[in-house]
Amino acid sequence: MTSNPFTTCLWFDGRAEEAADFYLSVFKDGRIGRIGRYTEAGPGPVGEVMVVEFEINGQRFIGLNGGPQFPFTEAVSFQIPCADDAEADYYYEALTRDGGQESACGWVKDKFGLSWQVTPTEAIYLISDPDPGRAARASAAMLRMKKLDVAEMRRAADAG
Repeated sequence: MTSNPFTTCLWFDGRAEEAADFYLSVFKDGRIGRIGRYTEAGPGPVGEVMVVEFEINGQRFIGLNGGPQFPFTEAVSFQIPCADDAEADYYYEALTRDGGQESACGWVKDKFGLSWQVTPTEAIYLISDPDPGRAARASAAMLRMKKLDVAEMRRAADAG
């Protein structure tokens, strides 16, 4: 059995190093590690980036330039728990700039197609309130939103 932490491997179509640089511009606690390049053994062009190791907020990643075969889907996403609306606004805007896309319920896709859940922690408390009526009203409000508005979710929860 291993006691080493897991490393998340993200498959890119030739943009792994660009993605790592982008994520380090968004998440300030990070660093680039080793970069491996294709050799004569292939399968990519000699000298091009094959893998880039990077770390964000203590989580290790490897960006792999594997080609177009496996694009990202919403089946995998990263949740960003945010202390308040200002922090959520920062991540929401940063991850959707330069070609990212808004989705529903605080989800966004960055310009590489990777999905993120930008979630103020109070929103989680509201939709899991022990009072089922409050939780239902907060959830119904959330389901109408793209970027989460905690104040509106709180108003909806309290409206019963």
